Amino acid sequence: MSHAPKSLAFVGGSADETEAHFYEALQAGDLERVMACWADEDDVICIHPGGPRLIGLGAIRSAFDAVFHNGSIRIQVEALRKIESMTSAVHSVRERIEVLTNEGPVEAYAIATNVYHKTAQGWRMVAHHASPGALHETPDITDTPHVLH
Repeated sequence: MSHAPKSLAFVGGSADETEAHFYEALQAGDLERVMACWADEDDVICIHPGGPRLIGLGAIRSAFDAVFHNGSIRIQVEALRKIESMTSAVHSVRERIEVLTNEGPVEAYAIATNVYHKTAQGWRMVAHHASPGALHETPDITDTPHVLH
């Protein structure tokens, strides 16, 4: 029987569930819940918008701890695209983030790629790479024609 808190016990049933848990934990400003989403591997990678590449759980924990120093993150995930296999999943999402400025709250966007591996503990994040997006939502660019002839 697991002694983990109930909020951590369900992590890992699927890559989708781990991703939902990750973003819920970000919104709650809960460092332990964020870290419960990560694989226990030396080479996990996290890149915050405009930031350096963070390698390893210690560096990732420190970065999220610094982010949460100012409180939780108001973030909504949109436009999920995913590629999945039996043991890995790659999710590309648009993150809508509310940023507090001197003039008040402003919405901004980031584009993130989240990579998950199926581990003995369930589905866990092995990479999170978020790049700054536009100040306003921009449409995806695809090679699918919009008009069929």
